[in-house]
Amino acid sequence: MALVSANSSEFQQVVLQSPGDALAALSKPSRKSGILAPTMVVSGHEGEVLSVEFAPDGRNFASSSVDKSICIFGVYGECTNWCLLRGHQNAVLEVHWSRDGSQLYSCSADKNCAMWDVEEGVRVKKLSGHQQIVNSCSPNRRGPPLLASGADDGTTKIWDLRTRRCVKTFEHQYQIVAVSFDDSSERVFSGSIDNTIRVYNMRKGEEESVLEGHIDSITGIDLSKDGSYLLSNSMDQSIRMWDIRPFFTGDQRCVGMFRGATHSFEKNLLRVRWSADDSMCAAGSADRYVYVWSTKDKKQLLYKLPGHAGSVNEVAFHPTEPVIASAASDKKIFLGELGD
Repeated sequence: MALVSANSSEFQQVVLQSPGDALAALSKPSRKSGILAPTMVVSGHEGEVLSVEFAPDGRNFASSSVDKSICIFGVYGECTNWCLLRGHQNAVLEVHWSRDGSQLYSCSADKNCAMWDVEEGVRVKKLSGHQQIVNSCSPNRRGPPLLASGADDGTTKIWDLRTRRCVKTFEHQYQIVAVSFDDSSERVFSGSIDNTIRVYNMRKGEEESVLEGHIDSITGIDLSKDGSYLLSNSMDQSIRMWDIRPFFTGDQRCVGMFRGATHSFEKNLLRVRWSADDSMCAAGSADRYVYVWSTKDKKQLLYKLPGHAGSVNEVAFHPTEPVIASAASDKKIFLGELGD
């Protein structure tokens, strides 16, 4: 069962004893979302929490941890932990929902990826083929169901989830730490510790181009919801936004940069994520804060959210409400309501 704490004032019953009390109650800022309190602290894992993501319908969220487990929590009410998935033999480094929310995909330091049936609470496929730690996995958005995975063995693998087979392998001489498909499933982006993002062409089965600009290892990448831009987080203490449209004609695909979030000697794989409408992006930080920026013209910092007592490893935006989740090394997950 999840342990939940929140701003206690939100739970107090308001007793109106005078017109002044009524006026004070009416002047209280209105809530922006349907979660139980403006800030929810959710516990359930026994180790550092490495990944978090909301289900497509926004009713649940999943998290993964060093403790080898995946937890599924309800978003509303008391954020009950209603499903615990076990089967990996080492830390679960990343977790993602399927398009319809019925399944989860995960990758682990046990060298495997897995597919899980959420309703039944069981693993339905084990994807084996990598020779070292699998740092990242990402499903495609359209077409036949595929999963990309990247590992310390330098390979980016493409799995056909209908047959449980690896159908393509792209090789690189350095470790792969972050992967993502493009919106059409025609290209795969693969971030590496050599500071680059390799772009692989699925149809041709070869490297198409390289995104260069970071001066230290990539730790996370994420595709915008409209499919036009890619975010990359790096240990060089910057997040870059890349224009990945095929018809791009500029000299430099990097069209924006965000600063504030930091990496430390821990060298955690700190991810980066777009908001549901692409107007914001967010990343965790080794300094225990969650950073949220505008992705529009000025690229300004909108929020610097405190609360965690350890490195914030991943953040996720709710698909329909102004709510952000953060997963951290303090073994906790925060759900926070974003204000104006």
